[in-house]
Amino acid sequence: MTNLSKPTTPPAAPGGIALRLTGVEKNFGAGDSLTRALRHTDFEARLGELLFLVGPSGCGKTTLLSILSGTLLADAGEIYVLGHALHTMSEGQRTRFRARHLGFIFQQFNLIPTITVAENVAIPLLIQGARPREAEARARDILTRVGIGEKARELPNKLSGGQQQRVAIARALVHAPPLIVCDEPTSALDRENGLHVLELLRDVARDAGRTVIVVTHDPRIYHFADRMAEMEDGKILRVLDTPTAIAATTHL
Repeated sequence: MTNLSKPTTPPAAPGGIALRLTGVEKNFGAGDSLTRALRHTDFEARLGELLFLVGPSGCGKTTLLSILSGTLLADAGEIYVLGHALHTMSEGQRTRFRARHLGFIFQQFNLIPTITVAENVAIPLLIQGARPREAEARARDILTRVGIGEKARELPNKLSGGQQQRVAIARALVHAPPLIVCDEPTSALDRENGLHVLELLRDVARDAGRTVIVVTHDPRIYHFADRMAEMEDGKILRVLDTPTAIAATTHL
C-alpha cells in the first residue's frame, strides 16, 4: 500500500523527533487509594517509524498513549508533539490539535452500526468542516486503498472482524494525520488478519512519513516494529532498536 495521501503537517526528514515527553507523571486517586500510573516518565518517537509500546497490564501504556494524544492531562512534565507543547494548551486547543494532527485506531473498532462504512470513515473530515459529498468521496478513496472499497455502502455489522479493522484504519487515515496511535489493534483479530493490519500500518509509517505508535501485548507482531519501548511500573525500562533485540523478546 503506497501513497495514502500526505500528512496535514509535512514532517521533516525521517528519523527526526515527532514527539517527546519529559518527566511526565500521572496519578489517580488519593491517599491510600493513590495509584501512580506514570512515574517521571521520558518517552520519544521519531518521524516515519512504527514504534511499539509493550509491557504488562497496568504498567501505564494506555495512560501514556492518552497523555501524548492529549486526551488526558499529565500532573507534571512536558509533552511536545509535532512541535506543539500540549502541556500548555487549553482543552479546546488540544481538541482542535487532535482533530487535525492525530488518527486513532482502537481495540474494539468503535464503528457506528447505524451508518455505512463510508459514512463512518468520513467522520473525521466532517469534524474538520468538510462538505459531506467531498468527505464521502475521500472516504471511498481511502477505503479502496486499504483494500475494501467494495464495502463502502455496507453497514459495519455485515463485515468480518478483519474488514472492520480496515475500516477503522481508513477512518484514522482519511484526514492524513502525521501521528497515528493504536491501542491493541490486533487483539480482536486472528493471526492472518492481524498480520495484514500491521502491514498496512508499517506502510503508512514508511511511505507517508507518519509516526505510528502501537500499544500491544501481541508477540506475533513484534517483528513489524522499527523500535520497541518496554514499560513497567509507570516508566520506560528500555528501548529496543534493532531487529535482533526485538526478536529476542518473543523468546523470553
